[in-house]
Amino acid sequence: MRHRKAGRKLGRTAAHRKAMLRNMVTSLLEHERIVTTVPKAKEARRIAEKMITLGKRGDLHARRQALAYIRSRDIVTKLFDEISAQFADRQGGYTRIIRTGTRPGDAAPMAIVELVGYEEAYEEEEAGAEE
Repeated sequence: MRHRKAGRKLGRTAAHRKAMLRNMVTSLLEHERIVTTVPKAKEARRIAEKMITLGKRGDLHARRQALAYIRSRDIVTKLFDEISAQFADRQGGYTRIIRTGTRPGDAAPMAIVELVGYEEAYEEEEAGAEE
């Protein structure tokens, strides 16, 4: 029986899966938007939301917990300074998954994972460039 076994295996060993998800969450927090398959997006979303919640807590223990997973001091600094301030008044749901169809090679369902405020920041940059 598979009761109470949360998470997808994604056809990888535990070490490969852990490394892949770490890289995906780091990239998501760095670029604020990544393109991947739908199952990977759903797994990365679970972890990214936990990391943003740690950033909102903001204490030293939360920073060390985030560093234990993300391992990039620059990204953790961005998480605790910029991203946590962006979601300070939000009680969850920091990411969104947008399905984009299938990949041409193997027909895998593809998706975009992005932080909720992503397009607003993009529109502000465009408006600033036009002026």
